[in-house]
Amino acid sequence: MALVESVAPLLRVEEQLAGILLAQEYLHGLGLTAWQEAIVGTYPGVPDCFEAYLSAATSGKLTGRVVGALWFERGRGLDQLEGFLERRARADSEDPSGRFRARTVKIMYDGVCENFTAAMLEPYRAGSSSGDGPGHGTGHDAAHATGRGLAYFDPEELKGFVARLDAEGFQVHFHAIGDRAVREVLDAAEGAVHRSENRHHAAHLQVVHPDDLARFGRLGVTANAQMLWAQLDGQMTELTIPFLGEDRSDQQYPWEGLHAAGAHLAAGSDWPVSAPDPLQQIHVGVNRMAPPGYTYAGEGGDEAFLPSQRLPLEAAVRAFTAGSAYVNHLDETGSIRVGNLADLAVLDRDPFANPPEEIGETRVLMTFIDGAQVYEASGA
Repeated sequence: MALVESVAPLLRVEEQLAGILLAQEYLHGLGLTAWQEAIVGTYPGVPDCFEAYLSAATSGKLTGRVVGALWFERGRGLDQLEGFLERRARADSEDPSGRFRARTVKIMYDGVCENFTAAMLEPYRAGSSSGDGPGHGTGHDAAHATGRGLAYFDPEELKGFVARLDAEGFQVHFHAIGDRAVREVLDAAEGAVHRSENRHHAAHLQVVHPDDLARFGRLGVTANAQMLWAQLDGQMTELTIPFLGEDRSDQQYPWEGLHAAGAHLAAGSDWPVSAPDPLQQIHVGVNRMAPPGYTYAGEGGDEAFLPSQRLPLEAAVRAFTAGSAYVNHLDETGSIRVGNLADLAVLDRDPFANPPEEIGETRVLMTFIDGAQVYEASGA
């Protein structure tokens, strides 16, 4: 991919705008009225979409409500802050509709478990040199262990970055997959004076040490869940569990543990990494199993993954509605009550009146934003 990216022409703003509008149409068809764009800025292989989003908003073509997360480049530090401030001010002043705001900064703190780059408190398990497969060798030498993953920032340096961003009124959106990453971003958020009003959040949270569950609620850091991932698909059974080991595998995607410990839950998809359909994701959050007809369901697709971490349906729905509205500072959306904006999705059935194993079969019939219809299913 890198060989092609090095010579491929950059997308023009007009092409990016067309892509945004096509994506918007697709998301509205899934009942989505607002989202956070997690990479706005210079990132390998991804075009900077700031100007395209601002163009979509100022032209009136952006019907969704979008928060742009300004990408914090590794290796640059706070010399980026002036650019963040300038982009936030431009979005606020040039888009009177408020459809696009750039008030969040995205910090990718670690990698992912499948290639051993998620930051872990203890080393990954690895195959031995005799070739007897993953999960057997636990030595700490280079031949038998992959180490504890990567943290892309020094944890003490991170505290300074977060404190300054927080003081400037930015929300910080952390990518944190491994248990060490989760702990260290919580440590950084703990020093943020304005964390309650800025609503910092940590996304993904694949492995969370039990000692850190209650810290989310205590610190006011929202747990941003990608519920679709909490299932026994091939990625989980072949690329993750063997290298984490049984004890740590039991600490994966602890949505009910976080909920019970008082964490504020929000939910998203990480699209295009995985499907953005919130009803499929809610299905997994409640059942801990693949939704009906899920393309990537593995051989364990009919077995619940850590069923003790199943969320009540109400909590899962709230995470995708009021929870995500809270993270995006969209306090007049996310719930149906007098005085709120009429951002609504109409479903073809009541998920609360049907068996939980059928949640993933639910479909969106209509979507409204500000009371205006932006989607209608064929035959609805």
